[in-house]
Amino acid sequence: MTTAIYTFPSYRQQGEQLAKTLNLPCAQVKVHHFPDKESLVTLPVEKYDHIIFCLSLDYPNNKLIELLFAATSVRTQGVKRLSLVAPYLCYMRQDKSFHSNEAISQKIIGQWLSDLFDDLITVDPHLHRVTSLDDVIPGTNNSVLSATALLGEFLKNLKQDVFLIGPDEESLQWVKQVAIICDANYAVANKIRHSDTHVSIQLPDNNFTNKHVVLVDDVISTGNTVSQTATSLYQAGAKQVDVLVTHALFSKDAINILNKANIKNIYSSDSIPHKTNCIFLTNLLARQIKTLL
Repeated sequence: MTTAIYTFPSYRQQGEQLAKTLNLPCAQVKVHHFPDKESLVTLPVEKYDHIIFCLSLDYPNNKLIELLFAATSVRTQGVKRLSLVAPYLCYMRQDKSFHSNEAISQKIIGQWLSDLFDDLITVDPHLHRVTSLDDVIPGTNNSVLSATALLGEFLKNLKQDVFLIGPDEESLQWVKQVAIICDANYAVANKIRHSDTHVSIQLPDNNFTNKHVVLVDDVISTGNTVSQTATSLYQAGAKQVDVLVTHALFSKDAINILNKANIKNIYSSDSIPHKTNCIFLTNLLARQIKTLL
């Protein structure tokens, strides 16, 4: 069976590096946006039996449409197996109706992806009340990888005495694993969310005087939770606050918000392309892709 990796413009560099690591051919799906933002998708000329799309699904709405066009088109060309490598997986937070008549987007997108792909590989999906991705994307060969080992090794190699904090209870699963790997103490703050952009933070009962604290989380979007936590830590006497995150989903003003909170360093994986990327997922993803070949 002939296999190739297909990249999209927004994740081209990571896709090409994966193909190089796996010694697979790589081709780019071309995307053109019309003035009204409709998308025109053009597939590579070459034909393969197994195609692995590589596309992280941050800011997903256009990407999902373009993925639908590409996946449906290659199916009509006779592809036998279709896989998706999506290091960041979108629409996972809405796993129930929090208010009357809200659509449960996690379930809808999950079924949609299941209909399109035979295999899906992702990294640290934001699952809260659902424990298995198989419950979200049924009938697909799902692989859930974690970047915590890479994050932990990164901190370990910095050779600094740090205290790890998760900004809320949901972050416990990540901060705990990172702390084990880099042999650091850790705790978790309590977050009260008032709106998408307004939260309040209650720090754990620890002494932060003169401590170098690293905030660890799976996703940072607006930066409000992390900035509030950093501000509270400085008020509690911390000497330095850094951030370590898997998915740098940063919205337009997020970096400014983090900078205003006097966060010194921001370290992120390349699950989402960003200038703060310094932890690379290529080998982690390549090992899992090999199981599909």
